Amino acid sequence: MAVSISAVVLLAIVVFILIRNGSLRIWPALPCAGFGFFLASTSAAPVITDAISTVTGWISSI
Repeated sequence: MAVSISAVVLLAIVVFILIRNGSLRIWPALPCAGFGFFLASTSAAPVITDAISTVTGWISSI
């Protein structure tokens, strides 16, 4: 759970910086956020969560 909260905070900071710099406009960002929201409720969500946990576990062991 701590990994997903950290990932959400990190991604929120990245998105905020991209929108602030003009690299990402708000209108393309909204459908991407919606896609992520609906993707989280599919059967792919556990696979994605496991993959992220594996990668972060690998990185923390370095």
